[in-house]
Amino acid sequence: MRALVALFALFLSTLPAIAQDKLEIDLALALGIDISGSIDPDEARLQREGYVNAFRDPVIVKAILGGANGRIAVSYYEWSDSWMQKLLIDWTLLDSEAAIHAFATRLSEAPISIARRTSISGAIRYAIPLFGRSPYEAQRKVLDVSGDGSNNDGGLVTEMRHEALKERIVINGLPIMNDRPNPFGFPNETDLDRYYLHCVTGGPRSFVEVARSFEDFPRAVRKKLLQEVADVGPRQDFDDGPGPLREGTQLAQAGRPRVRPDDDYTKFVRPEYELGCDVGERRSREFWQRRFGVTPD
Repeated sequence: MRALVALFALFLSTLPAIAQDKLEIDLALALGIDISGSIDPDEARLQREGYVNAFRDPVIVKAILGGANGRIAVSYYEWSDSWMQKLLIDWTLLDSEAAIHAFATRLSEAPISIARRTSISGAIRYAIPLFGRSPYEAQRKVLDVSGDGSNNDGGLVTEMRHEALKERIVINGLPIMNDRPNPFGFPNETDLDRYYLHCVTGGPRSFVEVARSFEDFPRAVRKKLLQEVADVGPRQDFDDGPGPLREGTQLAQAGRPRVRPDDDYTKFVRPEYELGCDVGERRSREFWQRRFGVTPD
């Protein structure tokens, strides 16, 4: 009998970690930050400070600790090219003021990097297994993508968005409407907000929070985090006609749908962008061909 008990105990010890009980949390939030070549060191610093200050904000701290479980988990990574993603902080449990403060301090002390191209599809692809190996059982999984350009490297962003939504990962966006000159001479994208709305975001109550400049980034980050932590979508669906979106949050689908456990998240997306969700790739090819007579690899 003892031999059978010992054998059963050994069997249990070899079961995968996912078979064991996980700590329940209100939210698993992955923050994916653009560090492509269009962002200079000053802009990268403004982005980082925006997140650091947001997690030090007493209102956000209260929101994090005020959920049903009183805790969330956050990871933070930077991305640029299709295969360039850098994890700065792995999944970290935020279950007290001290834990939140420590997370903000770690983030403030992490080195700032700048890379080259813009692959939102690569950023989303990286996030899928990141959520898969989270040590927590999250009521909601949210990927937050911020950046100042459309996808121009790697696979199509809509294809990777579909893969993430199949895993019930909601994608929110924080496009930065940057009017500073691009170091490579690439023109600024005045429709980036609409591109993010139609091509990047998806899932129930997904949204876009527009930063009208890098200086506006801290405000946008604070508002976005509050809505994500509290699971509060925008209160109205703003006009989606021609022209720039109004400043503030935009829904990725009309209304605030009720979400059932068996819902297919892939249906919660905006209609195809009128310019096509491959517009970033086409603009990049046209720019390099026109300026240098070559098409980038």
